[in-house]
Amino acid sequence: MSSGRRLAGGSCHTPTPMPSHPHGPYRLCPYCGTALEDGAVAGAVRRRCPSCGFVHFKNPGVGAAVVVLNERGEILLVKRSRNSTKPGLWCIPAGFVDDGEDVREAAARELAEETGLTAIAGRILQVETNRHDPDRITVGLWFEGIDVTGHPVAGDDAVDVGFYPLDRLPDMAFETDVQLIRQLRAQAEVSAEG
Repeated sequence: MSSGRRLAGGSCHTPTPMPSHPHGPYRLCPYCGTALEDGAVAGAVRRRCPSCGFVHFKNPGVGAAVVVLNERGEILLVKRSRNSTKPGLWCIPAGFVDDGEDVREAAARELAEETGLTAIAGRILQVETNRHDPDRITVGLWFEGIDVTGHPVAGDDAVDVGFYPLDRLPDMAFETDVQLIRQLRAQAEVSAEG
């Protein structure tokens, strides 16, 4: 079971939202409890602690995906659950990289959790910044799935799973997935011509 955090380009269980602040949800210093203030730090306005000097750098999360194509060149997609960002829409199986986890292992773990398939995360197909949720910017890495085994069954926060032709996609959740699929389709067309 995943930790409930997701990427993008990937799926997610949506936790109870915290009050939004342009520099993160933190109001108090996590080290000394002093109220944080906005201040110029490293060329940007950031939340900082006037007592102990803690600075909150709001960095993007990292997400990872394994892209699986079957023998007909169709892509594996999952339908997002009602507790996900963009519920009912489809995406490439993906999720957040956990603290201390290898990015390729995270991509393979997410594939297994959402589809029941196992695979090795091979070469990088795409690296993009996901801005579909402005409060949770992520950097996504999509890997080629190699040595894929098993039979797809929806799990974790996916309610359905299936293979789709690259030119006949269901309603998609994320533009970064669509962008990658367009590239895969163009490569397939070039290969078919040559």
